[in-house]
Amino acid sequence: MLSIFDLEKLYIPPQLDESQGLYGNQLLCERDVLQALDLRRPSSSHLLDMGCGRGRISHHFATLTGGQVSGYNIDVNQLENAAEWARECGMRDRLHFKFGDHHKPLEYDSDAFDGCYSFQAVWPFFKKEELDAHAREMFRVLKPGARYACSEYLLTPHFDWQDPEHVALHRLFLPTLAATQSMYPADVCVALERAGFRVLLSAPSKSPAWPICEQKRDLILLGRRVIRGLEAVGVLQPWVEESLELLQRGGEAWTEAEKAKIADLNWRIVAQKP
Repeated sequence: MLSIFDLEKLYIPPQLDESQGLYGNQLLCERDVLQALDLRRPSSSHLLDMGCGRGRISHHFATLTGGQVSGYNIDVNQLENAAEWARECGMRDRLHFKFGDHHKPLEYDSDAFDGCYSFQAVWPFFKKEELDAHAREMFRVLKPGARYACSEYLLTPHFDWQDPEHVALHRLFLPTLAATQSMYPADVCVALERAGFRVLLSAPSKSPAWPICEQKRDLILLGRRVIRGLEAVGVLQPWVEESLELLQRGGEAWTEAEKAKIADLNWRIVAQKP
């Protein structure tokens, strides 16, 4: 359903350029993350895409660097789509995808990668007590001197679990993000430091994502009108429009939360293995 609404990469970027749409801003965001990895020899690099989805970001990074990218994901259907895309693009020798679970040891050798990255795909799925184990695995698979960089959903320090309005917004927007947990940047950074990383950057997104979210909300509203007509003639089941309604309500809550600066869809963290 998300791909229908131009969300093939399954994440909403910050609006870095108002003249660009969702896809153009995704490319800009990805280039920023790649630059933060500070690769010494891009063409011979091997990167790890954590939570690679359909492999579109892996493809972009491999194209920009000329090197290799390995990605893992827990969704078998998305992995099949990623492998098919690599085949269609003639990049099966440089894009490598396999099943993997954040909550289990990564099935990669130690000191294997020149960098790793994530886009709204890692920290929203961990409880606080689970952060250390994954941070240690990230540290293990990176080469000395390699970096981790991300653009991830995190609460900001302004979010207050004792504030009923904050909690109510959180309850509405979290399912829309397909997230299960909400961490603070400090929680993630402390786990990275305990694993051995040196945190170089922990900062809010360069610009908000809500303007792009609003564009997609308007598109979903138009889609709901069409779907109602199809439901009326029995072509679609009621759950389709119900799902879109939840998506729309969650998007509205997200816009309010981001405008209040209590949550950030693209918080930036850069950490380096000594």
